[in-house]
This record gives sequence, structure tokens and C-alpha cells, in this order.
Amino acid sequence: MPWRQFGKLISKLPFVMLFNSIDLKIVRRRTLSSMHIPDGFLDVKAIVMTTSISAAVIAANGKNIKKAFTEQSVPAMGMMAAFIFVAQMLNFPIAPGVSGHLLGSALVTALFGPAAGMVIMTTVVALQALLFHDGGIMVLGANILNMAVIGCGLAYIVQRLPFKGKARPVLLFISGWLSIFIAAFTAAVELGISGVVPFSVVVWPVLIWHALIGVIEGAITMVTAPFLIKILNIRPLRKQEEHGI
Repeated sequence: MPWRQFGKLISKLPFVMLFNSIDLKIVRRRTLSSMHIPDGFLDVKAIVMTTSISAAVIAANGKNIKKAFTEQSVPAMGMMAAFIFVAQMLNFPIAPGVSGHLLGSALVTALFGPAAGMVIMTTVVALQALLFHDGGIMVLGANILNMAVIGCGLAYIVQRLPFKGKARPVLLFISGWLSIFIAAFTAAVELGISGVVPFSVVVWPVLIWHALIGVIEGAITMVTAPFLIKILNIRPLRKQEEHGI
């Protein structure tokens, strides 16, 4: 079966739609994704800065990353990474020149913790760039920063707030909404400082659309995270990372 036909079938599955990510696309000879930034759209200073931050954060979490990969957790991580990979390749149009999909960073953070979440999202972003040119190679550090480091990092901060009981689902919702909103905003800033488009032009469409689809992201994270934690049986891993929901 051709890949496009397979993708169309997969995109109709409700479970796949849980793991999409939102991105805004603007036209500059070709369509540009605000979170999957292609090569040629960031200047040298933005590339160096974002790559350095991404590398430093991931390196600093090396110990936690090593702990996260256990015999029990790896199959579940692989399954989640596969769903995110396929789903993020399936964009749906929002408006002329604009398409969107959900992110998934908050969900994988809730399931596996921030260190493992960053690895999962980094793997997905890198494979998308290498295999399907969805995002550039030279700007890979920027895309990892936006979707893996910021997406998972913000989600973890919110999910770790000391609230229990009925407040926990609310935190999951906020973590999903905030991770996608700020990740998109950061990408808009990167494009703005690189002179691709005026910041004032790109930022408002990005914020408006990501705020709306962030509601879907938050709802999905809130509903599915507790369910997947039970069926994937990953409680020991979450306990190891001292990350409770």
C-alpha cells in the first residue's frame, strides 16, 4: 500500500489523533511549519543558540535518561514514539497556508517523565527531518528545543506542582495546553529574530491557532494519561523519576 494511502487510513484512527502536534505554516516559496522549521529559515546566531541549549539540556539529563530506559519501559516508549511519528506526518488544513496537529510532549512526559519524554520527542523530530524532510537538518537543534526540551520541560514543571486529587487532571490539561502554546511561540520568536518574517506578522496567527488547538491537546492529555499509565503498567518508572500524577 502506498505511504500516502496508508497515512490517510492511519489519520482516521482516533487513537492516532491523540499524538499530533500543532504547527503554523506560512508561505515563502514553499509552506513553512512554525515548529518543524526547515533549513534556510534561521540565521547562524539562532542555529547556534538553539542547538547549544538543546544539547546542554539533554546532556544535563543524561543520568535521568539512563535510568528511564529499562526493560519494562522501552517497549512502551517505542510504541508511543511510533504513534507520534506517524501522526505528526499527517497535517490537516486550518486555513490557507496553515495546517495543524497536536504535539504529544505533555502526554509522554506524564507517562515517562521529562528525561525520557525529551528522548522520545528528539527521536521523532530527528527521524522526521532525516526521512521525510519535515524540518531541516541544520536547524534540528531549534526544532528539538521547541518540541522536546520546551514541550516536555514545561509540561513537567506544571505536572510537578503540589496539588492532588481533583486538581491533578487540571494540571494535566494545563501542561498540555501550555507546552504546545509556548513551543509554538518560541518557534515564532526564532523566525522573527532570524528576519524570515516580521515578528509582529507571524506571532499573532501562531498564538491564536495554537491557543485553540492547545485546548484539544490539554483535553487529550488529561483524559488519556491516567488511562495509559494503567494499561502500560509504568508506575515503577514514574516512581523512579519521582514524578507522580
